[in-house]
Amino acid sequence: MKLKNGLEVTVREMREDDVQLSLEFFRNLPAEDREYLRVDVTDPLLVEQRIHGALSGGIVRLVALIDDKIVADGALEREGYGWKKHMAEIRLIVARPYQRKGLGLLLARELFWIANQEQIEDIMIEFMETQVGAVSIFKRLGFHEDAVLHDYVQDIHGNKHDLIIMRCNLKELWDKLDHYMAESDWMRTR
Repeated sequence: MKLKNGLEVTVREMREDDVQLSLEFFRNLPAEDREYLRVDVTDPLLVEQRIHGALSGGIVRLVALIDDKIVADGALEREGYGWKKHMAEIRLIVARPYQRKGLGLLLARELFWIANQEQIEDIMIEFMETQVGAVSIFKRLGFHEDAVLHDYVQDIHGNKHDLIIMRCNLKELWDKLDHYMAESDWMRTR
């Protein structure tokens, strides 16, 4: 696929042999970007666990590559059973040089497409209150704030932050994105 600036990007599911590429991606992120991540993805053991978790089911993990380097990482995590079987959570991170070029939105749309194929009804996403830009992007996509849990999470320095939980009905989101999805080359190959 091509980004807004014409740069070609490959989006695919993460593979078992992506451990080193994933480590390089996360280690090259600025410290302030890693501050908001749930786990230390610069630890090789945790990266291996993330990949094996995706391969064993419950999680779909996509990567975006340019010149054989990961430049974005996204995940769709679903319960598959019980109270929340109709829901999934997405997580995304894009390397700074590729932000504001449509890559995050492109990766999110691919995850939404997969969720639709798996008959997910609602998509949720969680942010620290300091992630103002990301919250704004998802509000524009139609996500609404469901809850704020005060001082609920800690960044890597141990500072407490409010956790913002946002949600969107996938059918409503899908209606907005239907035209784009129909034209996506990657979608046609799935």
